[in-house]
Amino acid sequence: MDSQKMRRELESRLQGESRRITYDREKDQLRIESERTGKGISVSLPGIAAKWNTEKEKAIDEVVYYVEEGLRAMESQVQLTDHEKNIFPVIRSTSFPAEAAEGVPFLTDDHTAETKVYYAYDMGNTYRLIDSRIMEQEAWEPGRIKEIALFNARSLPTPLKEDQVAGNIFYFLNTNDGYDASRILNKGFLNDMEKKIEGTMVVAVPHQDVLIIGDIRNDRGYDVLAQMAMSFFTSGRTPITALSFLYENGELEPIFILGKNK
Repeated sequence: MDSQKMRRELESRLQGESRRITYDREKDQLRIESERTGKGISVSLPGIAAKWNTEKEKAIDEVVYYVEEGLRAMESQVQLTDHEKNIFPVIRSTSFPAEAAEGVPFLTDDHTAETKVYYAYDMGNTYRLIDSRIMEQEAWEPGRIKEIALFNARSLPTPLKEDQVAGNIFYFLNTNDGYDASRILNKGFLNDMEKKIEGTMVVAVPHQDVLIIGDIRNDRGYDVLAQMAMSFFTSGRTPITALSFLYENGELEPIFILGKNK
């Protein structure tokens, strides 16, 4: 399926009352806006079309779900007070927009050279990124939001699946709660993992719904991790980075691994 066929399919699936759909030919993007709020979501058509070639209708269903839930979140009222348990940090790439489409800046923190921390209000099936307008309406200081968010991130469960490849051990965290990559901010969890790692500890967050920890014991392990991270990065709904991070003494350092096909 090419971009134009994907465009027509999404326009058909996403039409609705009080909704405006526009197409940006230069960027090959479709933008779906709520006329009630003036807010919307842009989706890149080439990436979805490419994903359709392998996942077929599932690729379209995911985008439709993402847009519908996102627009619903934008139209819903955010109330931080008395809903502190709904505040979480989310990891994004450094290229992710720093402000909403209306020019309102999001609340963010620097993390690594490849990643940045945003803060979100959980709304059940989706979440809304917290911006300066929300903080002003609620009269909340940034520090309070960040402290609560990190506390909540530490309370998230950390179930791991283990796989061994070429003498290396890889651990996968994939609960699909929207905050899998956010576990990289839980230093207690990372420190506990570091104690059980026998080789070199390497961490990857290729997209928001997975965190990979590698116990790298030989050179082949780096190659395997590089291929894993790239595969997840290209298939994730919210990609973050295909690079991995060394974890030493409580610090994350981005590393570039030149993968080889074998």
